[in-house]
Amino acid sequence: MSELHRRHLLTGAGIGLGAAALSACGDDGSVAGSDPSAAPSSASTAPSAASTTGTPQPTDPPAAAVLAKVSEVPVGGGIILADEELVLTQPTAGDVRAFSAHCTHQGCLVTGITSTIDCSCHGSKFDLGDGSPVAGPATAPLPAETVTVEGDSVVRG
Repeated sequence: MSELHRRHLLTGAGIGLGAAALSACGDDGSVAGSDPSAAPSSASTAPSAASTTGTPQPTDPPAAAVLAKVSEVPVGGGIILADEELVLTQPTAGDVRAFSAHCTHQGCLVTGITSTIDCSCHGSKFDLGDGSPVAGPATAPLPAETVTVEGDSVVRG
């Protein structure tokens, strides 16, 4: 076989393999010469997996985080939720309030609740109803946090 014929044979084989590879990569299920206005295949109109799995969409509001049962917050007292760095109080029955658990004097976590919210670091005490300082070196109130009562649960937000 001459050099020229061998070159034509190899070139033809390369073109054939290249065409096969391109058609496999670009196969969209359509037939060459078919009507471009034809309806798309069912695969392209199927809903995405995210819309059928029950996964919340980005516009869904987050579920409310239950912090405690109302019955766990003593009337005339409160509880400290260390993990949430939050204090829940119930100055009067049904009136649940929340405050940051960080003392406004030097940032220590409050340590107890008596008739006041108490910080043992330097002796500051805060009012159960509004978080205002009633004793000690702290001069600013504990920052209020937003909670609501839903049924028998206290939830954030």
